[in-house]
Amino acid sequence: MLLPKPQSHLPNDSTSALQRRTIRFPHLAPVAAVILLLALPAAARAQQPVPVVLDAMTAELHRAFTLLGRSASPQPADAASSGSQQLPPYFLSYSVSDASFVSIRAQYGALADSSQGRARVADVQVRVGDSKLDNTHGTHRGSAVKSMQLPLGDDREALERTLWLATNNGYGNALESYLRVKTEAQVRAKEEDTSPDFSQQAPQTHIGAMAAPVAIDRAAWERRVRELSRIFRDYPDVYQNMVMLTVQNETDYFASSEGSQIVTPHLQARLVAIAVTRAEDGMDLFREQTFEAETVDGLPAQSDLEAAVRDLGKSLEALRKAPVTEPFDGPAILSGRAAAVFFHEVLGHRLEGQRQRGDEEGQTFTKDVGKPILPEFLSVVDDPTLTTFGNTWLSGNYEYDDEGQKAERVDLIRDGVLKNFLMSRLPIASFSSSNGHGRAETGHVPTGRQGNLIVTSAKSVSESELRKELIEEAKKQGKPYGLYFEDISSGFAVTERASPQAFQVIPLVVWRVYVDGRSDELVRGVSIVGTPLAAMKSIIATGDKSEVFNGECGAESGTIPVSAVAPAMLLSAIETQRQPQGTARPPILPIPSADAQPPATKEAQ
Repeated sequence: MLLPKPQSHLPNDSTSALQRRTIRFPHLAPVAAVILLLALPAAARAQQPVPVVLDAMTAELHRAFTLLGRSASPQPADAASSGSQQLPPYFLSYSVSDASFVSIRAQYGALADSSQGRARVADVQVRVGDSKLDNTHGTHRGSAVKSMQLPLGDDREALERTLWLATNNGYGNALESYLRVKTEAQVRAKEEDTSPDFSQQAPQTHIGAMAAPVAIDRAAWERRVRELSRIFRDYPDVYQNMVMLTVQNETDYFASSEGSQIVTPHLQARLVAIAVTRAEDGMDLFREQTFEAETVDGLPAQSDLEAAVRDLGKSLEALRKAPVTEPFDGPAILSGRAAAVFFHEVLGHRLEGQRQRGDEEGQTFTKDVGKPILPEFLSVVDDPTLTTFGNTWLSGNYEYDDEGQKAERVDLIRDGVLKNFLMSRLPIASFSSSNGHGRAETGHVPTGRQGNLIVTSAKSVSESELRKELIEEAKKQGKPYGLYFEDISSGFAVTERASPQAFQVIPLVVWRVYVDGRSDELVRGVSIVGTPLAAMKSIIATGDKSEVFNGECGAESGTIPVSAVAPAMLLSAIETQRQPQGTARPPILPIPSADAQPPATKEAQ
């Protein structure tokens, strides 16, 4: 599910969600660290000095992997209570996210929050059994990971003891889960896809630079955020508003029993403005605008931000007065942003590897590799190695995924023909290896997920020509109008077999484009619905300019940053329905001063 940032239709003031992750014999730790460091290529060791955090992770991981299930030490309490036999893990990994952040939030022109902080979180992944069948099989994937807060300093002993505790807890969970998996395997029918539970991959080594702590002119940004929020005072119909800046500098560490050692930085700054109103008939309406960059220096100038906030205010006032939509089935144009979300939801989720196996998955495209699933003029790739598209920063970029695999560009669809899936280390039939798309939020097992999904077209026309084709298509179908979706908020896709294989996308700004030459009419309360196979076949042309949607996607492996890029698209048929109406009336008490003073103009300010 793709969400705007923050992660909901309404304001979310969460500041920073860190997206990351043992019996102790101190005299063994330095030896283990030396062994693993000597195994690294000389060029890798020369990149950067090994950070204390990674050194402690590597030493404790090696010690735990060497001793767990192989010593005469007592069993973990959880494992003993389950009656399971101690088994050595065949895979063990530590992932650590170390992030500093600053969050500034204002509403109605006043500062509501200004805070900064730092957090360090570890995920310990334990796999028991073997790669063909382990404790993560089927519905038990969550049993592999145990999360724990790590000390912030470089006290090696404190770090190792915390990792030791998390590893013990994780090992006990893994043993219990493996016992259940073995029992289920004896009583259930043979699975359709008998691929292993974990792929064999070569270890990766990359010691990159650590992210510096966030350092911004906090007073200046507090002033800028307040000024942007104050603009909403000019719009008395905007009942709630929020402008929030979040800046996060994160260092991600990864070490595994296979010998991987990875350190990568990830920097992100985003400013989001959200405004909410309610129509006279009780329908709640909102608009949001998000700006993202690697650092605050890449965010737009204040004058551009002010113009965007004013557009939000004006748009909400217009939406309050717009008529409510009626159900519609006919031609429509999706703007670039709308098309980007459309492809993320309708297609992207169904091309994630884990959705191709398991009795509960719909497997929409599992049997279609080598077959056309899109018009031949469309191609789709997912390339997390790209940091920008044109002048726009892509939030779905990363160097290594959350399983320690190097990010790869994946050609998913070429000239309409399905070629590949987004793979984590969970194999599927005919695709046995990861392609660097195993991603997860802290506390979750990585699965195949989207990064930067990019749609390109060999059949593009100008925006004006696309509009003409919309009108002609509506006339041909006997429709009085077609629809133009200007802005989009979010959406979700259902991929499970037990439910209809459907999707829903929530547009924010929708226009009726009349065939008789009347001016376009703004409507509200529209929801796009449909099924993927029908929707994919209805694309007949695209625009010649691509747009970017940066957002956050929530799925079984948690919420992660993603980007989607696409040109505007003309569909011969799209189905819409009305959103929930709502029953609450607008505020009874007038907003303070709004009944006495007209909205100030920009010139008056």
